Amino acid sequence: MPTVQDLAQLIEAAAPLAYQESYDNAGLQCGLPEAEITGVLLALDCTPAVVAEAARRGCNVVLCHHPVIFRPLKRLTGKGLVEQTIMAALKTDVAIYAAHTNLDNVRQGVNARLAAKLGLLNTRILAPQTGTLARLTTYVPDQPDDPAGRVLAALYAAGAGQVGNYTDCSFQSQGTGTFTPGAGTRPAIGTENQPARVAETRLDVLLPLHRQAAVLAALRQAHPYEEVAYELVKLENQHQDVGAGLVGELPQALPPAEFRKHLKTALGVPVVRHTAFEKEIKKVALCGGAGSFLTGAAVATGADAYVTGDVKYHEFFVPEGQLMLCDVGHFESEQFTGEIFRDLLLAAFGRTFAVLFADTPTNPVQYDC
Repeated sequence: MPTVQDLAQLIEAAAPLAYQESYDNAGLQCGLPEAEITGVLLALDCTPAVVAEAARRGCNVVLCHHPVIFRPLKRLTGKGLVEQTIMAALKTDVAIYAAHTNLDNVRQGVNARLAAKLGLLNTRILAPQTGTLARLTTYVPDQPDDPAGRVLAALYAAGAGQVGNYTDCSFQSQGTGTFTPGAGTRPAIGTENQPARVAETRLDVLLPLHRQAAVLAALRQAHPYEEVAYELVKLENQHQDVGAGLVGELPQALPPAEFRKHLKTALGVPVVRHTAFEKEIKKVALCGGAGSFLTGAAVATGADAYVTGDVKYHEFFVPEGQLMLCDVGHFESEQFTGEIFRDLLLAAFGRTFAVLFADTPTNPVQYDC
């Protein structure tokens, strides 16, 4: 049977923890990694009632979007919702795993699901992250059995060499390497204590920083040299597949009132708080959750509308009439996250265990319409 650790590895392969924001605490909140999974309950938030539902329905894992623990817990006395939730999970042997801003920040994450519900086309990351990429350079001897090809294949398999939708990306150049093998060495080319000059190929590939250990291990395993020369340089390039929010286009432009109607229908929301806007809506930016911090970025893209949640009163002034700012609610903008979890689990594990959506309501905001 798959274990909690297997589930964690699956989620983190799709949404690496390295991509979460600095304030976040995604990952396994409580529970034994080695525990075999009997069932998984999917929820946006985990509360004592959600834990109780999981236990009642035979699920020993709650897979949620929002972490239960954001700050260190100094004691467990049942004071407050966080302590009560963790204590309930420990009592019932229910593990809690959360994928939060790491799932927000990947190309096929929370915002992609929201964009799909709205029917957006040609989507791209609204605010790409920087500081998540590195360049690896190494030097491989030119030989008939193509060691450069073997090294590249190993690097690609370990996660290097991807640029957007392009894979197996590298730059190669020829040159001459020089070295003198010391006493006690076992050089693949050359002789102890004799200077050597070798025709070599320089290989340059990009890699995500969170794959650094795996890529370097693959390099050492595949490289023919006893001592592998390489350079690893952290880059400030934007990662086009990692970052906050998305921007895309509707199949056809809609008048503002029709667009708001579309929001209500597609997302099943009773209320859309919005600014005034007179032009038709074609280009749409969005960010699930509390995304008012990206309003300026949405304006800069030339978007006609920006859809998010948790917009404060004064933040509605920020667009200055350049786009229609729409607040559909925090819960409402992230409510489809469970579908992402479901699809990942079923694709990886099939029907090995039950994957259920929680019936317990967790949205703290209620509406009278």
